[in-house]
Order: sequence, then structure tokens, then C-alpha cells
Amino acid sequence: MNHWTELSIEFANQRNYLDELFRVYPTIPEGIRKLDDQKWEAIEKAYKNKNKIELLKLLLSLKLFPIKDSYVAYLRRDSTAINRNPATIDRLYGRLVELGIENIWERCSEPKETNRQIGPLFRRWINRNVLGVPILKSKEFWTTKENAILDASDKEMMDFAKKHLNYNRNKGLDFVSRFNGKYVIGEAKFLTDFGGHQNAQFADAISTVKAKNVKAVKIAIFDGVLYIKGNNKMYKAITTTYSNYNIMSALVLREFLYQL
Repeated sequence: MNHWTELSIEFANQRNYLDELFRVYPTIPEGIRKLDDQKWEAIEKAYKNKNKIELLKLLLSLKLFPIKDSYVAYLRRDSTAINRNPATIDRLYGRLVELGIENIWERCSEPKETNRQIGPLFRRWINRNVLGVPILKSKEFWTTKENAILDASDKEMMDFAKKHLNYNRNKGLDFVSRFNGKYVIGEAKFLTDFGGHQNAQFADAISTVKAKNVKAVKIAIFDGVLYIKGNNKMYKAITTTYSNYNIMSALVLREFLYQL
């Protein structure tokens, strides 16, 4: 097994892994969503007047609809369907009435889900200079020979890697650096659970470390449930099928980079 994967598994199972990981991914729930005062006043009026069509249109214009229903996305994308499907509107309206105006407000103003906040956190952690080397824009990063980290968006990192490192995926990167004369590229994922979207995130980062003919060291910076020992597919994958790839926790990234 890759030494850095083994080290990450050991860290996750024998030390205060979650406490330490919180420095990288401080997933503090955001405050409630701010609702436009005028729009909410109109929603209250439509609810009070039992104006089904107007109420639905106003609620569909918010970022968060108060009830989960498979037909809501369709109505968001085709507002004309509201007037053509009275039974669907009656059904949704009945659920809204059952919910009540106070609960509608609470649902529409709920904080963003924690998982949706995770994306930028790894880069914020890197940008706090936790690796102890300069963080440079593209031109300066390319022209210097010293250890450094590329300061860029995921797309800009992808474009840089395509231009200079023969990277051939149409997928943004989370990390591009140079240590001891070697370029390092990778993606960072915090896998909070098993299944569904998390499996897709896992497969996405694995595709980056499997990319061929790249003129750089490829890494997958994983954290989360995949290091829990057991029969889960992710753990089995990183300890068997992908055991020779550079898969590691963000918490051992520094050691990995400085030993290159």
C-alpha cells in the first residue's frame, strides 16, 4: 500500500483525526438565508388571499423552495407549466397550506447545507500559508524555480496544467505546486458519507491520479469516511485497487511534499 495512504488511515483510526481535520474543513453552519422583505411581504399576501398561482410563482423564485417535491424543478424551468397543470398546483398548494406560513419562512431561510460549503475550504486552508512556501500567481509561479504553490481558480489551475504539464482532463484542479523541482497536481475531497454524490466525488479525484503522461506528481487529497476500516467500497478501493496511487489526507500533505 502507498505509504501516505497507510499513514492517513493510521491517523484517522488512532489519533484525534476529526479534531485536527476541523482546521482544514471548519464546516460551521452559515446563518439563515436572507429573504427579500418586499418579496416575503408579497408571499404573505398571496398566502393570506389563497392566491395559489401567485404564491407558487413567488416561492419558485426563491433559492430554496419550502417543500421537497420531484415536480418543483420542472416548474422552475418552465413557468408556463404552472397555468397548464392545475392538479399539480393544487397538490403543491395543499402541502404549503398544511405547512403554514411560519414554517414556509423557516424552510425558505434555512442555511446552506454543510456539504455545499466544503468546496472552497481546502484552498482557504492552503492560502493561510500552512505549507510554509510562497503562494504565487501563474506567471510568477512558472518563472521561479523555488518551492511554491499556484494561487489560481480551479479552472486556471487546469489551464496551467494543460499548457505546461501535459494534463489532459477537462476538470479543474484544487492544488498545483512545485517542491524540490517536481510539480504536483491534485484534487481535494472531503467525503462526509458513503454513496451517491460522494461516490462520484471519489471517482472524480481518482481519475485525476490515473491520468496518463502528465509531467507532474499526481495526488488525491481525500479526507473523511473512506479511512474508516471495514467493508466500505472506498476503503477497499484505496487499500487494493488504487493502493499504488498517491492518496492521502490533507493532514499528511506537508510531509509528503517536503520529502519529494
